[in-house]
Amino acid sequence: MARLPGTDGAGDIAERIRERRGGTLRPLDRMLLHSPQVADGWNTLLGAVRQRTTLPADIRELIVLRIAVLNRAPYEWAAHEGDARAAGLDDRHLDALRAEAAATHPDLDERQRRVVAYTDAMTRDVHVPAHVFDAVRAHFDPAELVELTVTAAAYSMVSRFLVALEVELPAAPSPQPDPYLVLRRTT
Repeated sequence: MARLPGTDGAGDIAERIRERRGGTLRPLDRMLLHSPQVADGWNTLLGAVRQRTTLPADIRELIVLRIAVLNRAPYEWAAHEGDARAAGLDDRHLDALRAEAAATHPDLDERQRRVVAYTDAMTRDVHVPAHVFDAVRAHFDPAELVELTVTAAAYSMVSRFLVALEVELPAAPSPQPDPYLVLRRTT
């Protein structure tokens, strides 16, 4: 059970969020709307990350799902698994993202492995070693590097908010997402 009750979402800010979401509020939105000004800024930032960047959708969703695993945020995984699949990620990719050593997993291509290494460094250590940045730089132009970095930072924020307030999972389509999202050790 969430640590705070959700709000009903009245007013202009709630309407802007509904508009971006296709008409409905999600449990995350209902929690954020306890502070309408924060919810408004959040909506603007995440709207830009999701809808107004040049970063390929498969890379964006790879980042989001990896952060969901690293931060043990099942809500985030459930909210993005469908988008990841629509962007071309399949069961092999999703399984790889759950692996401890995802940055070297053979089911990810070189570009994906480098993005995972970058995401892992940002999420686990904050500091990104030069060799990790240089490796990802080989695959992305400066605008995409900024967008990749903002995506990882923004979804770290999202997952930490969800986990800290124990925001409940949205209604999940079948099959059920992995509710524990723990890193899986591979041999």
